[in-house]
Amino acid sequence: TMQAQVIQDLIAQDVDAIGVVPVDPGALEPVLKEAMDAGIVVITHEGASQENTMYDIEAFNNAAYGAFIMDNLATAMGEEGTYVTMVGHVTNASHNEWADGGVAHAKEAYPNMKLLEAEPRVESEDNGETAYQVAKELLKKYPDLKGIMGTSSFDAPGVARAIEELGLQGKVFTAGTGMPAANKEILDKDLVSALTLWDPADAGYAMASLATKVLNGEEIKEGVDLGVPGYEDMKFAEGSDKVLEGNGWITITKDNVDDLGF
Repeated sequence: TMQAQVIQDLIAQDVDAIGVVPVDPGALEPVLKEAMDAGIVVITHEGASQENTMYDIEAFNNAAYGAFIMDNLATAMGEEGTYVTMVGHVTNASHNEWADGGVAHAKEAYPNMKLLEAEPRVESEDNGETAYQVAKELLKKYPDLKGIMGTSSFDAPGVARAIEELGLQGKVFTAGTGMPAANKEILDKDLVSALTLWDPADAGYAMASLATKVLNGEEIKEGVDLGVPGYEDMKFAEGSDKVLEGNGWITITKDNVDDLGF
């Protein structure tokens, strides 16, 4: 792969550390092992399953991020009404962990919100057009549906289009992950009040910061501060001594959508 080739070149240059966001973790195992055998500090991001890494940084715990999306949806819905969850694919581990985290949080924190039992989880196929079509069908089929929790970055934007087209603005609400620039219009129109995301630049800084600490011989322990907001109190994931989780999510609203630079 292209990533493997780049890492190969870096090993040849004898760099001190490599930070990588693995596109295909399995394909990188041999070359990352080679890097570590050569004494290079390897740090990954979004590579929780990577074996040949010293540490993997995750912007957040998946269940906690799902709860955060749910808080945004609950606020929009006035903390009451029927909702469904939408994922890219039911096979996508992260999306389903976010959705499960949101549902569990709603059960505890929002007693007047209820999950639509007939269709609690629908798929957008990671496609804005599909999200839009699925949302339209749901809203026609279940007139009392009030909220759709999105996970994939295509979900909430697709749902927002359906809400606008069916004239349901202010009656039906959505929240979920989304990129700032691509969704400026739906935020400005108040079709969605808030989208959530993590800033990849912050994660990159956190990787470099952690690599520096390792190179300086510092002990990496629970609560390590990587010097960037959301990564100041890193916790080891349950059952892991390699995966470090922060709380590095950001909220995108019409007020800050132009400030993020991507």
